[in-house]
Amino acid sequence: MTYIKSWVDFERAAEKLYLANPMKVRYTMKYRHSDGALVLKFTDDAVCLQYKTEVQHDLKKIDRLMTNLMRHMVSSDK
Repeated sequence: MTYIKSWVDFERAAEKLYLANPMKVRYTMKYRHSDGALVLKFTDDAVCLQYKTEVQHDLKKIDRLMTNLMRHMVSSDK
């Protein structure tokens, strides 16, 4: 599994993956202390998207993505 290098590409692909099949998509967020990296992984068992960052200001971008996905989850638009 490879990592997507660009945050913008990862964000678009993750949202597209979620909107394609919201009931199958799941994500994990893992902090690896040994190398100081935060790893995000989105998957629907067919497609796996990964993003790794070691920069603290990327946490704000991650928070914005999670907020956006939560809005999709609670909206009545299907």
